[in-house]
Amino acid sequence: MIDQAQALRHLVHSKDPRSARTTRIVTVTSGKGGVGKSNFSLNFAMALQNRGYSVLVFDADISFANIDVLLGTPAKYNLIHLLKGEKSIWEIIQIGPGGLQFIAGGSGFQDLVRLSDEQLEYFSEQIGKLHGHVDFILFDTGAGLSKETVRFITASEETIVVTTPEPTAITDAYALVKMLKTMGHDPAFKLVVNRVADEREGRQTSDNFRQVAGKYLGLDIPVLGYIPDDANVMKAVKRQTPLSVAFPDSEAAKGIDRIASRFLLEEREQQPKGLSGFLNKIKKLWS
Repeated sequence: MIDQAQALRHLVHSKDPRSARTTRIVTVTSGKGGVGKSNFSLNFAMALQNRGYSVLVFDADISFANIDVLLGTPAKYNLIHLLKGEKSIWEIIQIGPGGLQFIAGGSGFQDLVRLSDEQLEYFSEQIGKLHGHVDFILFDTGAGLSKETVRFITASEETIVVTTPEPTAITDAYALVKMLKTMGHDPAFKLVVNRVADEREGRQTSDNFRQVAGKYLGLDIPVLGYIPDDANVMKAVKRQTPLSVAFPDSEAAKGIDRIASRFLLEEREQQPKGLSGFLNKIKKLWS
């Protein structure tokens, strides 16, 4: 019987290479917890996958890694097994609903900050094998501005900041962007406003955020879109099933789908640097 790792290798090697496909690295973050960041990451990934793209979700939340819980797919192996050299990248990639690929973070993800040169080299070499085999790697980071989150944001080509119309969420999201700018980093931020009462509230929230960021930080932050406040989101969480699978016609699922379309439209206008650029930055940031 073919094990999961063998099946995954067969899957990625049997695909049409799409003429030197470049893997894009995207970080999803938020200023505070409880804004629906991980749910967005998961369903955004599935929306991209539904359009024919190959996506890997990497749970990079060192404190509350929960992508496997949201998927209802307990992870047999996680990132820690890779860091310890016990498993290869193919063996820690798990398959969730709809064939979505993901890597669970594990409770010991903080070990990543204490990697030896040899471990960091192995980590980079293993992650590098994904180049060309997936179109997108989404890093779902922890909320707030931990050292680990900063490293992933600054190493990625672009970062999606998820917030809600709540004043505390907006304030914390702005603080995160401001802190990174103050530290001398200039990531390509994009904004998503979750749990809006209607389009007017979403537009007002995003316009205010963009105006303040432009005036005081000199940043022009594009808005990918808004996600309606929807009771079906919590229902899906309780079922441990992605919203796009449990309630594909829900307003929130449609909102995320529109965001995916907008994201891909903007992607066509950019020149991707690929996985190699991300890995080079990660090595410098963790060395």
